[in-house]
Amino acid sequence: MACYHCGEPVPAGSAIQLAVDGATRDFCCHGCKAVCETIHAEGLTGFYQFRTEPAVTPRQLSASELNQIRELDHPLVQKAFVAPVKGGLEAQLLIEGITCAACIWLLENHLARQPGVLSFTVNHSTQRGRLVWSPDTAKLSDLVIAVHELGYRARPYQPDEAELALKAEKRSSLIRLCVAGLGSMQSMMLAFPMYFELLSDLSPEFISFFRWFSLMVATPVVFYSARPFFRNALRDLRSRHLTMDVPVATAIGLAYTASAWVTVFGGQEVYFESVCMFTFFLLLGRYIEMQARYRAGLSGNALAGFQPAVATRQKGEQTEVVAAHELAPGDLIQVKPGDTLPADGFIVSGNSTLNEAALTGEYLPEMRGPGDKVHSGSVNGESPLVIEVSHSGSQTRLSGILRILDRVQAEKPPVASMADRVAGVFVSRILILSPLVWFGWWLAGADNAFDITLSVLVVTCPCALSLATPTAITSATMRLRRIGFLPTRGHTLESLGNVDTVVFDKTGTLTRGELSLLQTDPLGELDAEQCRQLAAGLESHSEHPIARVFHGFAGNRVNDVRNHLGGGLSGRWHDTEVYIGHRDFVQPNISAGAPPVPPHSGMEIWLATREQWLARFILDDQPRDDARATIAELQAMGLKTLLLSGDRSGHVEQVAAQLGIDDAIGQASPEDKLAVLEELKAQGRQIMMVGDGLNDLPSMAGAGISVAMGGAADLTRMKADAVLLSGHLMQLAEAIRTSTRTRRVIRQNMTWAVGYNLCALPLAAAGLVPPWLAAIGMSLSSLVVVLNAIRLGRTPADHSQDPQSIGALAAS
Repeated sequence: MACYHCGEPVPAGSAIQLAVDGATRDFCCHGCKAVCETIHAEGLTGFYQFRTEPAVTPRQLSASELNQIRELDHPLVQKAFVAPVKGGLEAQLLIEGITCAACIWLLENHLARQPGVLSFTVNHSTQRGRLVWSPDTAKLSDLVIAVHELGYRARPYQPDEAELALKAEKRSSLIRLCVAGLGSMQSMMLAFPMYFELLSDLSPEFISFFRWFSLMVATPVVFYSARPFFRNALRDLRSRHLTMDVPVATAIGLAYTASAWVTVFGGQEVYFESVCMFTFFLLLGRYIEMQARYRAGLSGNALAGFQPAVATRQKGEQTEVVAAHELAPGDLIQVKPGDTLPADGFIVSGNSTLNEAALTGEYLPEMRGPGDKVHSGSVNGESPLVIEVSHSGSQTRLSGILRILDRVQAEKPPVASMADRVAGVFVSRILILSPLVWFGWWLAGADNAFDITLSVLVVTCPCALSLATPTAITSATMRLRRIGFLPTRGHTLESLGNVDTVVFDKTGTLTRGELSLLQTDPLGELDAEQCRQLAAGLESHSEHPIARVFHGFAGNRVNDVRNHLGGGLSGRWHDTEVYIGHRDFVQPNISAGAPPVPPHSGMEIWLATREQWLARFILDDQPRDDARATIAELQAMGLKTLLLSGDRSGHVEQVAAQLGIDDAIGQASPEDKLAVLEELKAQGRQIMMVGDGLNDLPSMAGAGISVAMGGAADLTRMKADAVLLSGHLMQLAEAIRTSTRTRRVIRQNMTWAVGYNLCALPLAAAGLVPPWLAAIGMSLSSLVVVLNAIRLGRTPADHSQDPQSIGALAAS
């Protein structure tokens, strides 16, 4: 008798029972009974109806284990894996004991009923849980204990431990695959000569010897390599939720049993080679699909690995090595050339190039100097740096990216759910059809009725339907992350392919979001270069955004510099009073009349002495380098482009004309932007909105897909459907193309999988496909769709060959 909760045998004479749904259920221990009582008390009995694997047996926590869990409430312990979020705190947990999707459903619903829990989601592929709770209402240790009460184990997520678990799963699958492969080779070596009559006049003793040897070879394949199929099929039948493991286990079990019977008691046909080949090819398809999941899981671990565990903290003249999560805002750390930054912060001293591929996907290093903001995960180039820490541990930008990745991987796209439903319906029809095929051929007096039925079961197994769609989505998501386009919602990849209109904000999106010097007009005795040096000397005494435009120029020495709020600066240069600032500030201090100069749409900054005007500087926010090429690329793809900005209409129209944008609307308030998007949606347009400011949030919420720039406000990035980490607008077009290719690949896979089954079924039912050929056909069908899906992540346009890129990490 099996335990109602965990499926383990119930000890003889055990009287541990509970009335469940009007029936008396037996349990192997009081722990399983207690868990069952908890599940029923919370109204979560659906767990027993939908689970496809046995539940884990609960174990009583020891006093030392309870003490370890209670230590999770300590602020220093939480610093390594807990981050503040809106409304509470967020922790990443590694959940052990998950066997099927019903376990996730049970955990999520059970934790949702705990006081103080704001949300709890679990990713089945990585078995990572994302817990958000209110620390004022509940302790983290209490919530972890609530997970243990159900028989599962929860502990803080550590990338190295998760990677070890993934490697263990991969190693086990590889061993099963090798055993099945060896069995296939040995059994086919004996079966093929007899199939094709390559050997004649074999004595009955030799045939019996071949069969006994094949039985010996096939037994470990069935009982070890194929064990997961039988285990899953048994759980499917108990829960009345059919998956492809049911026909797989049925075919393997029937073929092996019939072959063993013939071997022992005599008969015409054995199917050991079909059993071994079927198991081998099916495991091969699943192993390739698991490799994609393994790489997807490792990509997050690799990103986390970019954040070093230790840092060199500077205290006066002394330095000390400390744990990276112990760094606090205001600490000074030293980063040597070639080292990875352990925290976010600002450069205090030193100039060096930083490779930020882990954050942005941009493989070219960028020059950084004093005052520049830097992020954990960046690799220092050629010079040492001293950095003032602003964020560390789980509060760094890199940790935020990892949390977004976990969230998007936990969401199941609609197309994947549809494939699961189709596969479930197909399995039920095959299980009904197979006995009818056998009965029909038996009535017709056919000697090979069992062979034909076995071929029907094998050749129509819907493995391709179940494997192809998730593999395609995983490969495409990995590709988008490599180019610096980070999806933050499960529907993003699927929705991108529907976009026909792209709406841009201007400042910080199409433009750089900062002023730059466009033009210098000399008006006096100094040339343009001398004017810029004099202006730089004055502006070096100010940190105003306008002043920073001139900080990159070599400046002259200017004394007695005074800052006139709202106007500009004045100082003495070679005993001459000089002024720089807006025209209304400079002109009252100048004896000469205003110079005749043509008007300009940019911002005018004037330089003068008391006797003469020296220069006019034109400042403006420049378009991004790839903005015009991106607009042209989107238009070439047949997409409509629109510039929607709150800036003055004249400047908005000028930028739109400069970049070749189809339409432009300026002086639009957030409400106006939302009204424009609603009007476009009423026209049937599928909209992608790209923005970077808080004022873009209403309009981004009104778009089908919202994309935030990598430098956008934190709230904007959190609310967006995707984040353009690299800041390269051209990746928008690449993301749309990737989505389109993904949908095309999924359609190809679905068409192939369904078409193959519809064509193979009548051939198998007509007795034209032997079991061994059915095994090869089914397996090749699965391999075709999996390999077709995997190629989405291997396009020649990316920079995955760069050793520092996320792509290289994911593929390693």
